[in-house]
Amino acid sequence: MLDIHRLRLLNEFADRGTIAATAAALGYTPSAVSQQLSALEREAGAILLDRTARSVELTDAGRRLAIHAEIILAQVEAAESDLSAQARDPSGGVTVAAFPSAAVAFAPALARSLRAHPGLTLLLRQFGPGEGLRRLRSGEVDVALVDDWSGGLADLVPAMVRLYPLVRDPLVLIVPRDHPLAGPEVPVDLRRLRETSRWLAAPAGEPSRQAVDRLLESAGGAPAVPWEFEGLGTILSLVARGIGVAAVPRLALAAGERRVAVRELPGTVPARDVYAAVRAASVRRPSIVVVLAALTKGARNLAGRGNAPSPRTRGDGAPRA
Repeated sequence: MLDIHRLRLLNEFADRGTIAATAAALGYTPSAVSQQLSALEREAGAILLDRTARSVELTDAGRRLAIHAEIILAQVEAAESDLSAQARDPSGGVTVAAFPSAAVAFAPALARSLRAHPGLTLLLRQFGPGEGLRRLRSGEVDVALVDDWSGGLADLVPAMVRLYPLVRDPLVLIVPRDHPLAGPEVPVDLRRLRETSRWLAAPAGEPSRQAVDRLLESAGGAPAVPWEFEGLGTILSLVARGIGVAAVPRLALAAGERRVAVRELPGTVPARDVYAAVRAASVRRPSIVVVLAALTKGARNLAGRGNAPSPRTRGDGAPRA
């Protein structure tokens, strides 16, 4: 009989690609992971890994079993969710992954929900772009807050993942409080602003930077030498100190930076959709229900401050998967 814990190791290895990365993710030593996968080969009666001096890869049999492992693990989780759904009060731990600005924006709603459920514990972890979905699929986190600048994420996620739309998050212009554009009486002229101001932006290649580049290109081209900084919070702080101007997703303002002036941008403005992603097998767990309800309520509060709800749902209102 195949051991479910070893199947989880195989599933993790298929996702991460190396013994070392699998071991680091699960808190094992590489030697322990290798030994467990060798034991799984004996249970399966097939060679699952192609081992060379420098690398380890899945064989065809290993890839087939990894596909089965993902299905089996999802079915086990669904059974656990079905049983826990009968519980009167949600309990246990929930791990939520979020990109930094979403972590700040939704943390208050999540914290408030915990007050009503003393048996429930929460771990909110921050990850870079794309990392949340990968850790959701591997089972490391229970809910992932993810963003999508392309508009196509809902059509790309696997069937095991459900997406719940939270907010539509457009770029807004932020300037120092003493900037000529700080007051609403002066119209925003992006072309002139592009030519006369020092722009601050995320490093090239990051999704928010790509959105800013598209915005500035629509006004005549991106600045020749933008100053680049990791983290939208850093950019907000620098703008507040009069270092320059920036276009950032509105969600980044949830941190409460009051030393900047915020202006709406003219024309068609790049925006991202923000989703809560959950494994389909776990949606009935009471703890997941509580977290999704808290995120939905938090999204409504954000919408009241200027973020419009995302339109990316099917006609029946169910989340797209």
